[in-house]
Amino acid sequence: MAKRKWGDRKDAALIRKTDSMHFIMGEIMPNRADNEAYISQTIDLTNANRYLAELNAGDPEFKYTLFHLIVTAIAHTIHQRPKLNRFYQNGNYYQRNEVTTAFVVKKQFSDNGDEGLAFLHISPEDNLESVHEAIRKVVYAERGHSKAGDKPAGNANSTEDNMDLFNKIPRFLSKTALKVVRMMDRHGLLPEAFTNSDPFQSSVVLSNLGSIKLNSGYHHLTNWGTTSIFCIVGEKRKAPVYDDDGQVTDNHEFVDLGLTVDERIADGYYFSRSVMLLKHLLEKPEELAKPMKEGIEFDTRSLR
Repeated sequence: MAKRKWGDRKDAALIRKTDSMHFIMGEIMPNRADNEAYISQTIDLTNANRYLAELNAGDPEFKYTLFHLIVTAIAHTIHQRPKLNRFYQNGNYYQRNEVTTAFVVKKQFSDNGDEGLAFLHISPEDNLESVHEAIRKVVYAERGHSKAGDKPAGNANSTEDNMDLFNKIPRFLSKTALKVVRMMDRHGLLPEAFTNSDPFQSSVVLSNLGSIKLNSGYHHLTNWGTTSIFCIVGEKRKAPVYDDDGQVTDNHEFVDLGLTVDERIADGYYFSRSVMLLKHLLEKPEELAKPMKEGIEFDTRSLR
């Protein structure tokens, strides 16, 4: 990690030079929620389904799932496309120090089932296997059946504990305290007890709506925190495949992804190439066995 300089935050380095358009965009539209851009992408799951069947052939206790592929693929994409790991806060652009992903873990599938937060720190050396193991540890910890020797893969409950604390003290005190906390958030002064498991302090927040039988949708960005990307995963569906003459050749399984991004952190071409890389990784999932730091070559003409 580079030595921290004046103006840097604990979690990110200040970007000291930017082009005129992005500088002006930040000044005239300072709120993240005012800069949402929506991108949808459809993924053919033919190869992903085959690859998952191979990974689960030995009937492991904690099976590999499509969501594990998606978490790994989007983390890999952010490692390869570093502008996706930027955020705008307090009038400045910053480059985050590490890639982090956050998502909700449903402890029990019922209307009254509690939810926990998973917050993963993903290094350049990580790949699908290590991400799968990190998710296993979080899920097992949240559902109360961790294996002996497991160490927590993050502090999934600290955010909930902090929220409970503010809710228990008198309202006039909690509202004043929250104003101070919001100011500290803008200046990057929050202690790790707040930031190390807050999903809105991550590189990307994922929501697996397919697990509760919903179609893909879009989630708004938030002015709180630093997250510049939301990824919504829809329910898998069957659809016809057409040849160049418009004739149906087969039925494949697909999944739709809905991405909400802060348009200030990159331009349209950069986002386009990044989404193409994400699609490539999910349709050629063997690539996810490679470490995040390893470059991925792909032909954009093969992606439709």
